[in-house]
Amino acid sequence: MKLDVQTLDATSAGSIDLDDAIFGISEIRADILQRMVKYQLAKRRAGTHKALTRTEVNRTRKKIYKQKGTGGARHGAANAPIFRGGGMAHAIHPRDYTHDLPKKVRALALKHALSAKAKDKTLIVLDDAKLAAPKTAELKKALAKLGLDNALIISGAEVDTNFALAARNIPNIDVLPSAGLNVYDVLRRQRLVLTKAAVEAINARFAPKTKEAA
Repeated sequence: MKLDVQTLDATSAGSIDLDDAIFGISEIRADILQRMVKYQLAKRRAGTHKALTRTEVNRTRKKIYKQKGTGGARHGAANAPIFRGGGMAHAIHPRDYTHDLPKKVRALALKHALSAKAKDKTLIVLDDAKLAAPKTAELKKALAKLGLDNALIISGAEVDTNFALAARNIPNIDVLPSAGLNVYDVLRRQRLVLTKAAVEAINARFAPKTKEAA
């Protein structure tokens, strides 16, 4: 697959060949993408929620009134879940929400996410993502020329400091290094912008590993 390369000034900078095994998958598996998104969101959950049971509520355990003769229901301690201020019947406790997902499935999900952007023609390749000065107004004009108002921009190994400072105040624009490329952020933005360095990093990431001779 061949795609045109653009500059921040929206001018042509040649073209680049994209690996069909990464960017050219025709049948996008929504189920794999869904599994990966659930995996990522589960890892982000803190799991620090906590509610008190009746044994943890600091209220008197003394019987609140006599067993019979009141004309009402029979009750014991005031920490029962039925009373206001009592403990929760089935209280939530801190827990770990993470779950396993095979490494091959995670890699395949990222390939499908990249292919989905390429198939929808919402993938843009930039020559580079650098600015001479950290000026948000200039970056907004450049992004407007490229038609980017909701996009994820993947830079090289490191994000240019001026570019990152200029982009952080622009809503719906995310900037990540190539190592931060992930399925959830790719799907949550309308467009995906890759620099040439990011494409090279992706190719190296999915390159078949050769076994070294013993």
